[in-house]
Amino acid sequence: MESADRNRWRLRPGVRLAHDAVRDTAVLLHPEGALVLNETGAAVLALCDGTTGTAAITAALSRTYAAVPEQDVRLFLAALARRHLIERAHG
Repeated sequence: MESADRNRWRLRPGVRLAHDAVRDTAVLLHPEGALVLNETGAAVLALCDGTTGTAAITAALSRTYAAVPEQDVRLFLAALARRHLIERAHG
């Protein structure tokens, strides 16, 4: 199995993280619509820059939030990948 730090993620082309002023929350905008995010979800996606691995994302979140299980981060990222909102960075 591939090391968690080799699983580096980035937003797919046409997808961007934004702030919805009406809802006063983060949203993930994509061609088919928008996904409203909670604070933690937005923090995860802000780190999906194509260079940060899953373990590093979890470590960064753990500095802000109490007890962030890496498995939860992996499951969240996998769900977004299945929806074609993020992709693995290559190289």
